[in-house]
Amino acid sequence: MATITTSLPDQLIARLSEQAKVLKMPKNKLIEKALELYLEHLKRAAYIKSYKRTKTDDEILTIAEEGMGDYLTQLENESR
Repeated sequence: MATITTSLPDQLIARLSEQAKVLKMPKNKLIEKALELYLEHLKRAAYIKSYKRTKTDDEILTIAEEGMGDYLTQLENESR
């Protein structure tokens, strides 16, 4: 495990300390969990942005429609 050193605003440190006490959790574990959640949030936001961008991309829509046609054909063949 790596160690990092950082500076944070005093008000944020106070909030962190208070919440760590409430949760009975070490501050470093609370920071770790918060960072994991935030990074997951950023990842989801990037996916959402990419999906929104594809809805106006005619080439992507054509590929998706062709793929759905192939999938429907596979389903029809399996049901026979």
